[in-house]
Amino acid sequence: NYIDAIIGLPANIFYGTSIPTCILVIKKCRKEDDNILFIDASKEFDKIKTQNKLRQEHIGKIIETYRSRTKIEKYSHCATLQEIKDNDYNLNIPRYVDTFEEEEEIDIHAVMNEIKELEAKRADLDKQIEVYLKELGLVI
Repeated sequence: NYIDAIIGLPANIFYGTSIPTCILVIKKCRKEDDNILFIDASKEFDKIKTQNKLRQEHIGKIIETYRSRTKIEKYSHCATLQEIKDNDYNLNIPRYVDTFEEEEEIDIHAVMNEIKELEAKRADLDKQIEVYLKELGLVI
């Protein structure tokens, strides 16, 4: 196993292409060859005009994570070869780095009450508009 790490980069970082890209770090003489580090740096960028740019701190975070091979929630994961085998040798970063953001729960009753309040306010405003129209002699 020569693949040491797979680093996902943001979309639109290179001129001429807007697709997200990745860096494959390949090492022939690895200390530990039973794992691959996955880093999802796709959200680490600054938008400058129409191009996305990596700042020095983004690059530093990628390098530090690569050197320490640490697991950072929603950013990096060091997968064993067995884990990769279990995923049919698919090296797609989202298979190993979970970036799922759970949606906040919606209180249906509070939303329904808010809708009722807004409808009542709208009805009051409709009545007020009707009074103004009558005063102006513009009865509908």
